[in-house]
Amino acid sequence: MRSIGLLSSLVIVMVSALAATPAFADAIDGDWCNGPSSLQIKGPALRTPGGKDMTGDYSRHAFHYLAPAGEKDAGAEVMMQLMNEQEMILMRRIGGADGPAETWKRCQPVS
Repeated sequence: MRSIGLLSSLVIVMVSALAATPAFADAIDGDWCNGPSSLQIKGPALRTPGGKDMTGDYSRHAFHYLAPAGEKDAGAEVMMQLMNEQEMILMRRIGGADGPAETWKRCQPVS
């Protein structure tokens, strides 16, 4: 009988350990990386990949801004859409033409 109790306790511990996963944010806010490039979103506040602090159009799952002077692709319309907790898609529209979609990942997993 004691081995059944021990086995039950072991199963509970194992199931608890497997079920314990970090909590993820369901918002685009945070630090994002794509190779050597990074950006940071905090509500409508943005630090661009070129290091400029500015504001943009924020919604919980999307962000939009115009790349400022001095940035790569200055004047481009930049659109970001959260795909899941760890990935977002970033697209640039330059002169009315859409550039390729880029997949950005969180620099650090959100917990």
